[in-house]
Amino acid sequence: MKKIVYIILAPIALLLFHSCQDMDIAPIDRFTDANYWESAEKAQLVLNMAYNQMYGADRMWRDEFLSDNLVHTYGTNDPYVIRKGQATSALNLFNTEWDDAYGGIKTCLVFLENVDRVPNMSESVKNRMIDEIRFIRAYIYFRLVNYYGDVPFFLTQVSLDDAYTVSRTPRAQVLSFVHQELDEIIQNGNLPTKDDLATAERGRITTGAAVAFQARAYLYESNFPKVREYAGLLINDQAKYGTYQLFQRPTQNESYFYLFTPENEYNDEVILDITYDGISKVWTNMSAMAPITKYAEISADNPTQSLVDSYMTLNGLPVTGPDRDPAYNVNDPYINRDPRLSASIVYDNYRWLNNDGSVDVIRTAVGTNTDDSYKGPVERQTKTGYYLRKYYDWNMTRNNRSGLNIIMFRYADILLMYAEACNEIGKISQNEWDMTIKPIRARAGFQAAAALNYPATKSQEEIRTIIRNERRVELAFEGLRWYDIKRWRIGQQVLNGPVYGFRFAGSDPSVNGGHVLVEQYQFNDNRDYLWSVPLDEMDLNANLKPNNPGY
Repeated sequence: MKKIVYIILAPIALLLFHSCQDMDIAPIDRFTDANYWESAEKAQLVLNMAYNQMYGADRMWRDEFLSDNLVHTYGTNDPYVIRKGQATSALNLFNTEWDDAYGGIKTCLVFLENVDRVPNMSESVKNRMIDEIRFIRAYIYFRLVNYYGDVPFFLTQVSLDDAYTVSRTPRAQVLSFVHQELDEIIQNGNLPTKDDLATAERGRITTGAAVAFQARAYLYESNFPKVREYAGLLINDQAKYGTYQLFQRPTQNESYFYLFTPENEYNDEVILDITYDGISKVWTNMSAMAPITKYAEISADNPTQSLVDSYMTLNGLPVTGPDRDPAYNVNDPYINRDPRLSASIVYDNYRWLNNDGSVDVIRTAVGTNTDDSYKGPVERQTKTGYYLRKYYDWNMTRNNRSGLNIIMFRYADILLMYAEACNEIGKISQNEWDMTIKPIRARAGFQAAAALNYPATKSQEEIRTIIRNERRVELAFEGLRWYDIKRWRIGQQVLNGPVYGFRFAGSDPSVNGGHVLVEQYQFNDNRDYLWSVPLDEMDLNANLKPNNPGY
């Protein structure tokens, strides 16, 4: 992705560079700690830079590429190398993510060590900004331990000499810090709730975001009592933590689709998102994922058949396995399916809704002879028979410069976390089901009792499978699936072996069930749940060894 950063942040980068140096005399020809911190507005610029380093479209899509929802099908990139089981400690992604993360931490530390220099700054403004920076620092450390496990951990700037000797801190200790930080941020009361945000402040961190982050951090540790506690705060105590609800439209089966359109940014389901304006800050990933007729340059990343098969029929039954819906027709597979399928994925004979209300029919099947039709494994069109629809910005121009916000936390995820926690602590009750899974499915457009009603006859293990699948389809293409695979330890099951695309008329049903064979993944349980510490970093600092297993 070509991400355009606000030009005004350039002098801040200079400040951060020069703050690394030991200087007795403050120069007058550049920004330094001694002459920069003159106003709250300049402090805000450093905070803005930290927001940009925390998260964004590039990381969301990259994390999605690591999962079984998307497959890279044209050329090569680093997530593809990882999924092929061919990554080494010299892989560029391991190095760039490490550098970017510690660059973000550097920004946070510079802010925290200098914000008190700002003259005449309101205490409430300063305390709010400090807790935003602490949230961002905690999130970056959280990201680091989920990629690398044990990582260097420090709360003050390290000298150049110390940088060559610092060792790795155990993951559990870093996560303990994350939880402590978030609890203090929540208890401090310096952050507003979503309900108190001014329009101009939308996209800034709130108390609700801190609670949501805490729930997710505990989720990734499988600490389900704590997940239930913190997710429950956002469900049951909204007067204190902010008012959230599932986004709804009058026509129920349209709600999920419109949740991800520009007109509905900052809606009541969004807890925290990363703001793009379409002018000075954009993302362009759709140029490799959207249909060719919708301005994609090439179809290089395609949805998998595995994901498509995860969407139920409108009867509330799966399309694979022993409970498969008898009404499901493999020769007409996209009718009467979960409406979230058409809101997320483009398939053959897809009705593409434009923002002016018009509809284009997209053909992907072999022999339909359109610019979007499957033409083979080395052509510019889709290689799986599918394209992306979710997160497509229908206001963007032909250059694929999207201004659509990227959601970090939303209320449906809170409900799903709560449901999973309840079922892991003990089989989920009907009341818990009715306040979590049922409204999510009703919002999607389901009406069948098999989809909505509490599955009282199913075991805890069977309901676990249901909830996990519900997370996959509800949160598809939101950068979360890879982390679910990690914490459920199902990499060998879903990331090892063939990756398939669609089944088309005339294909041989005796070969792969008639499905296109797209790729062959390799997953090593003893290696691939963690990334390698970058080779360059270990060459500079032997204290970072030993590396993670398998590298």
